[in-house]
Amino acid sequence: MSQAITAPLLVELFTEELPPKALRRLGIAFAERIEAELRQAGLVAGDTAATPYATPRRLGVFLPAVLAQAPDREFSEKLMPVKIGLDANGAATPALQKKLAAKGLEHLDVQALARESDGKQDYLIANGKAAGATLANGLQLALDAAITHLPIPKVMRYQLADGVTSVKFVRPAHGLVALHGSDIVPVQALGLQSGRQLHGHRFLAPAPFDLPAAGDYVRLMAETGKVLVSFDERRALIDGELREQAQRLGASLGDEDPEVAALLDEVTALVEYPVVYVGEFEERFLAVPQECLILTMRLNQKYFPLFAPENGKLTHRFLIVSNTLTADPRHIIEGNQRVVRPRLADAEFFFDTDRKTPLAARVPQLESIVYHNKLGTQLERVERVRALSRWLAETLGAPVADADRAALLAKADLGTNMVGEFPELQGVMGAYYAAGDGEPASVVQALREQYRIRLDQAVTSDSITAAILFIADRIETLVGIWGIGLAPTGERDPFGLRRAAQGLISAFEQLTAGGWLSVRENSALTLGSLLRQSLDSFPADRIPASVLPEIETFVYERLRNQLTQEHDRSVVDAVLATHPPLHQVGARVAAVAQFTQLPEAASLAAANKRIGNLLKKAERADTPLNPALLTEPAEQALASTMDALSGPVASQFAAGDFAAALSTLAQARTAVDTFFNDIMVMAEDPAVRANRLALLARLHGLMNQVADLSRLAQ
Repeated sequence: MSQAITAPLLVELFTEELPPKALRRLGIAFAERIEAELRQAGLVAGDTAATPYATPRRLGVFLPAVLAQAPDREFSEKLMPVKIGLDANGAATPALQKKLAAKGLEHLDVQALARESDGKQDYLIANGKAAGATLANGLQLALDAAITHLPIPKVMRYQLADGVTSVKFVRPAHGLVALHGSDIVPVQALGLQSGRQLHGHRFLAPAPFDLPAAGDYVRLMAETGKVLVSFDERRALIDGELREQAQRLGASLGDEDPEVAALLDEVTALVEYPVVYVGEFEERFLAVPQECLILTMRLNQKYFPLFAPENGKLTHRFLIVSNTLTADPRHIIEGNQRVVRPRLADAEFFFDTDRKTPLAARVPQLESIVYHNKLGTQLERVERVRALSRWLAETLGAPVADADRAALLAKADLGTNMVGEFPELQGVMGAYYAAGDGEPASVVQALREQYRIRLDQAVTSDSITAAILFIADRIETLVGIWGIGLAPTGERDPFGLRRAAQGLISAFEQLTAGGWLSVRENSALTLGSLLRQSLDSFPADRIPASVLPEIETFVYERLRNQLTQEHDRSVVDAVLATHPPLHQVGARVAAVAQFTQLPEAASLAAANKRIGNLLKKAERADTPLNPALLTEPAEQALASTMDALSGPVASQFAAGDFAAALSTLAQARTAVDTFFNDIMVMAEDPAVRANRLALLARLHGLMNQVADLSRLAQ
């Protein structure tokens, strides 16, 4: 190996086709681990960063400045007590000899060992200079660590060429390149010995070729190998060509859909030398709901459908990202068009066939579809959601018939051909079929939006039916799945209960934004009432009532996680400690945040915490307050202050003016402080003690209507 101080380092592992959805992550992890291990060994010069490479058939990393050998380093090794390491004659004992050998220090002169005391006894200390790690050794360790710690979605076991040895990796590996400058670094991995032979594009450059030097890698792979090795550069090139072609055709890629970016990532992981071509299909297929066509093109064929920019409607053209450059791409385009045509014809057939049966007529079929073996069929679930939807509509003053109809039809499309082929279109197809059957527009909208992750717009009279179905579906899921013992764990949530809780929270927010719920009212629609209604819709003894508090706490925890991203945690904790109505949480958090800025806040929060502790420790019945026993001026003043404030606070609280209620409460600070300065709460006289505790209990209730103020105490 060259003794140059620094030189570029290139490592490439050549494999069979890697999993496309994991490729970018694999490439980054491979590069970062090798860089980290080499840097820890002192082999990376300066602050130069690694460049990851990842294509369908290779993982690589390039470091621009790597040392052939790390600098020598000073070391100081504490060995053992002198009395154990040296005999009476000052010679090394067998124990010391063994220790030195284990540390690779057997060459040291025992008499040259330093001595240090820890205050109790003297120790032998080995001081010296250790040779730095060589690149060969350091890279071998780094390569082993990188392969071991790759985030591999699924490991394969395969045999090596000898037919005996087997190794485990994400895909079989067939080549290993490791060059430092122009020199091969002798390392091995997965039964491969490092060299300089590269493999280019499977079809455009099938013959292997040698890499003269690490710095030539990217250029030679592009020019000779017809492979663009950088994932990010390849993605940018594809993105640019897609947009250029779309603009040329006066079309759009539909960038508002997050699936476009995901498909771009996946296609980047499928090609090594990308070229974009334009394909098209017969315009008659556009009579099929565009979601079906889009899904089959993206999911099955990895095509990019094109849309009319003025209205977002699907056009009959699509873009193909090919892995082959050719002077005459007609056979590639025609081949792709021949492949997609039968899939579109299938979608057309499914749609036409499904429309022959009204959606409502499919509802009885749900009796043969199992929802969960402990919760019955989809038809039973539909009846539970219907009961909840009717109750919600009555509670909110919304159209009951529409809510009931939407819930009845919500899962009917599960028995259609289209949803059977494309499960991702549940709800979407139900909406199309319902519209074709002449169902009310509000019902159609509810079917279409029932699988949304969250509601992000204020609920209006036009969208209230959709919001009701959205809420009913999630409450039924939470109670049913949790109730049969399938609550989420730290790592698993297969039924999406966290997502259901977040969606439920968003629904309450948007109901409030739309005026269906008001912070001025303690509405009959609360999380607790919803959970109880859902429980009642299940057969008796199917779901234990004990799960309802667990689910309620679970939802509030999800809300806590959401709120603490924008608000002080102590403020959020203070509000949520009281489990307030979900539609009041935002207003209460804002009010408590405002309250914390008042000069009285800290003192009242500390007093509130003290009161809570006293009430917890005191063993007492709920004794009513007896004004005749309030003989001390401080306790009389506190009682008088509460009498004066309780009315205004109650009125402001009922009006939803939580900030005003807390501001009014702040006026009690002087009376509260004086009480604790002058009064011994735990008086010897049991009657006086009980009366003072009753006074504090009343104060505690007055203080904690908006939030548990003790959570604000430092």
